[in-house]
Amino acid sequence: MHVDLDTLATALYVRIDDELKASPQLSPYRPKVGITPRITDAELITVSVMQALRGYHNESRWIRYARKSLIHLFPDLPKQPGYNKRLRRLTTQLAHFITVLVTDTDLWQHPIRIADSTPVPCGMSRETVLRSGLAGWAGYGYCASHSRLFWGLRLHLVTTVHGLPVAFALSNAKTDEREVLVDLVSLQPTMFHHRDGLILVVDKGYRDRDTETWLNDSGITVVRPAYRTEPQRPGRGLLRAVRQSIESVNQTLKGQLDLERHGGRTITGVTVRVLQRVLALTAAIWHNWHTGQPVMRSLTAYDH
Repeated sequence: MHVDLDTLATALYVRIDDELKASPQLSPYRPKVGITPRITDAELITVSVMQALRGYHNESRWIRYARKSLIHLFPDLPKQPGYNKRLRRLTTQLAHFITVLVTDTDLWQHPIRIADSTPVPCGMSRETVLRSGLAGWAGYGYCASHSRLFWGLRLHLVTTVHGLPVAFALSNAKTDEREVLVDLVSLQPTMFHHRDGLILVVDKGYRDRDTETWLNDSGITVVRPAYRTEPQRPGRGLLRAVRQSIESVNQTLKGQLDLERHGGRTITGVTVRVLQRVLALTAAIWHNWHTGQPVMRSLTAYDH
């Protein structure tokens, strides 16, 4: 089946609209007396996904393009201030629809998960650090993969081998990865359960006896690199085979979806822009699965 951005947008809009109608509590409160928005929340979320897939990290440029080229799909697009304001109010809904799309496929039932984190820089200068609205949440961290220091946050991801995000979190750059992983498993136990037992593949940053014991007690088998002082662990071949998958997911988020150029300056601004990109990746995999595409994580059909 041929796929393109328009077919993805149509399918995504229908799925989100159906979910909003089935769960009216997801819709933001609006007074009965006042001006009714001309564009629905389902349409706005769909437009935000299209923005991420097309690589427009600047909202003003995106709205100028969309009001000219997407008028056949969304005739009532707001201007940039209205678009930004509405999108920031839909943070909870963006997170919810990531889970909705994930569980609308069979991919999330795969018995292997992969965990990793990637930097989300939020500033480059000392002045930004001192005056930023992110002060107190963002912090200085080190990215070993690229041997660089950065100021910002970390996006923690747990995905399937297909690259489908099943759990995620944003944290201070210095927050221990093992603590975040335990929180993700505790808060979303259904995403870390398999009837035959779940296998979690991690890198050396997650090595810790207490954490591994806790995960084992939760029915999760940890596959990780061995310490120099211990013998080779089971699953060495699996570790080599699938570790590249999560690295590729991080590169997709940073390369095609411009994660590091999010442009957020406040807690809500950064959160909604990161969710926007995770939802875009999830939507592409979801649509590829439903249309029978050979490569689940390919965004090529949607970025032009």
